[in-house]
Parts: sequence; C-alpha cells; structure tokens
Amino acid sequence: MGVIARDGEHEVEIQRSRFRCVVARIDDVDEATALIARVRKEGPDANHHCTAMRIGDPETGRLIARSNDDGEPGGTAGAPMLEVLTRRDVTDVVAVVSRWFGGTKLGAGGLIRAYSGVLAETLDLVGRLRRVRHRELMLSVPHDRAGRVENDLRNSPYVLRDIDYGADVTFTVAVTDVAPFEDWLAERSAGEIEAVDAGPCDLYLP
Repeated sequence: MGVIARDGEHEVEIQRSRFRCVVARIDDVDEATALIARVRKEGPDANHHCTAMRIGDPETGRLIARSNDDGEPGGTAGAPMLEVLTRRDVTDVVAVVSRWFGGTKLGAGGLIRAYSGVLAETLDLVGRLRRVRHRELMLSVPHDRAGRVENDLRNSPYVLRDIDYGADVTFTVAVTDVAPFEDWLAERSAGEIEAVDAGPCDLYLP
C-alpha cells in the first residue's frame, strides 16, 4: 500500500472535450470535501466534476472508498477512477476530474477510458510512496553519551526520527524489526541502554 508522493494536476483533450485531473493527499473526508469544493470553484464552467477517494487502511477494515459520477452516465466516471486508485494501491487520496464538454459524445466506453486514463497519467506524474509499517522506539541517555549514540544511529540502517533534549537526551527511532535493533543497541552500549517500545508508526518510502 502507498500514497501519492505529492499533490498535482494534469490535463488532456479528447475529441474536443477537456479533462483536468487534480489529485491530493488527504487525511479524512472533510479534507477531501474541501478539495472537491475548491476544484469546483476554480472551474465553475465545467460540465462535470467527477470524484473518487480512498481513505484509511484496508488491512484494518477501516477504509473509506467513494466515487461520484456528477451527472455523467452511471459507472462511466467516478467508479473507473476509484478502480484506478484501487489498482494502484494508493490511499489517503482524493481525485477530481473536471470535464468541459466539447460537443462530441464519447459513449460509455470512451468516457470510462477518458476518466480512468487522465487519472492514471496524473498518478504517474506525481509518483508514489510505499507505506511501510515500523515500530517506534525511544532511547534515553545522559548528555555526555548522546553525541556517540547520535553518531551511531545516523550511521546505522535505522531511522532517527527525533531528538529531545531534556534532563536526558531522548532519541526516537523507527525500525521494521525490533529484535535486531535491540542486539545492535546492546552491542554498542554494553547493554546499558534500553529501548522502550512507543508503538507502531508508518513511514513513507520511495
């Protein structure tokens, strides 16, 4: 599963009809609704603003998947767009394709190809990041040892996410497998530093 690497837009012309696709990464339905409203405002003269969104994680069963044909014949716009998002395995995304009718009817097949095609091209342009599940671990060390620990972490295969300077220095690290990290840490600290599991986290990687 992944997310789009960045927001973006793309436009094509098919038999004198103009299709403009906008995609954006979002966290919830409210953000998706706001993006759709913004696109409508930017193109008030468009004949249709067809939409598709996928939000959440299908692995946990908390996935919202919606589409809207916005006046196009049923199943020719929003549903094919949603199918593209599903095939590309991207989530937390909303797509809006605005159409300015050019006078030539495309037929059901032509509409499906147009709406799904412009979205697929837009996704190619913005790129995709993989979502990789990690565990977040926290290490607290005295200030006089922090420099060495930081240097070791930065030269390790693990992801140093945050450093907090308080009474001690706390490092937040993301790992895909806890046991090898604990072995690595024990070797470098002679078993004097322990990692506290702070729970799961997701990282987005190319």
